[in-house]
Amino acid sequence: MFMLGFPLLLVPFAIYNIVAFLLRGFVWTDPVFQVRMISQAEFALSWGDALVVVGLVFLFLEIAKATRMSRRSVVDHVLSLLLFIAMLIEFLVVPETATATFFLLLVIAFVDVIAGFTVSLRTAQRDVSLETVRAE
Repeated sequence: MFMLGFPLLLVPFAIYNIVAFLLRGFVWTDPVFQVRMISQAEFALSWGDALVVVGLVFLFLEIAKATRMSRRSVVDHVLSLLLFIAMLIEFLVVPETATATFFLLLVIAFVDVIAGFTVSLRTAQRDVSLETVRAE
């Protein structure tokens, strides 16, 4: 699969940066849509919320990718770690990224790094124990 060496969370990160820097004055809390619920409460999904949902979908795909063991998965984990570091530096230094939306994307990237390494280590551990049992 050609996407194995590409950190998918780069997509919401790039979308955020494109919008933040090209559309000056864009407000992430503006609603995308509003729906009146059965309870008569008003549900509103903001642009920032929608981007976080996209980030969560990509997080799921990244964790699913982490279950595959190959040389590319190591590269994928390193690229995910570099993306997290870049996002952290941007969050601390660039004023346009000092928003709750970007912070939540940063947390998603952190979970991706930790989950990716954890899942890979558990998968590798299981593979080693299976090979040991077969050798006996």
